[in-house]
Amino acid sequence: MSIPGALGSRAESVAERLRAFVREGDVPEREPLPRYVAPLPALLEDLGLRLAWLVVGINLVGTAFGFWYYAPQFSLTPVEMWPFVPDSPLATLLIALSIAAWKLGRNNEVLNALAFFGCIKLGLWTPYVLVAFFPEWGYAPWDPMYNFLFWSHLAMVVQAFVVHRYAAFPVWAVAVATLWYVVDLVVDYFYPVVGDPHHTLLPLPDAAPWLGVTALQVAALGAVLFTILPVFLALATRVEKLQLRLDGR
Repeated sequence: MSIPGALGSRAESVAERLRAFVREGDVPEREPLPRYVAPLPALLEDLGLRLAWLVVGINLVGTAFGFWYYAPQFSLTPVEMWPFVPDSPLATLLIALSIAAWKLGRNNEVLNALAFFGCIKLGLWTPYVLVAFFPEWGYAPWDPMYNFLFWSHLAMVVQAFVVHRYAAFPVWAVAVATLWYVVDLVVDYFYPVVGDPHHTLLPLPDAAPWLGVTALQVAALGAVLFTILPVFLALATRVEKLQLRLDGR
């Protein structure tokens, strides 16, 4: 009968040490924001900030992998349009730079907004198309690459919701991020400017029928919705932060 008690005591001790670890160091205080803009548990936010350099390193590795993954598409795209091709690797690079700038005492609101937008937009769009076109990708549900792409992109969304701890999301920075991702949306799906649309290659031709619409329309729908979402969340976070200051909290 003493073993469960000992295990429980050991678990409480480990949990307490974890709490102490994540609260050590200089991390921004967590503001009492509503869950719809700050959905992560405080402990997870603290852990991400405490392990900031590890998170930066993981994102840089993901960026390198992403550029390798997009190598075939670079060969099909005019050089002047290359910046619009590696959407997910660019998002992981931006979040790495955003966190690194904060850690180095050079917090940059444009980087913060761009990173927040990119991680939410691409972190949601990739699982969306992986599910929408699941049979066409040729992956089994247990395929390592399919699962890696699916879960690693959802992890991008998770880390986006840590940015509010050190970002203010001023309107001008949100405007810059909105402009970039709207332009990216336009050249990806609506007006490529040079060459063909620059969206991530799909497992179907763009004009292939899919439940009464085309594959391009399905992918574009997700891209539009997931571009609007971070605009709302960034501005809502800004409003909630200002409201806290007005309330003296």
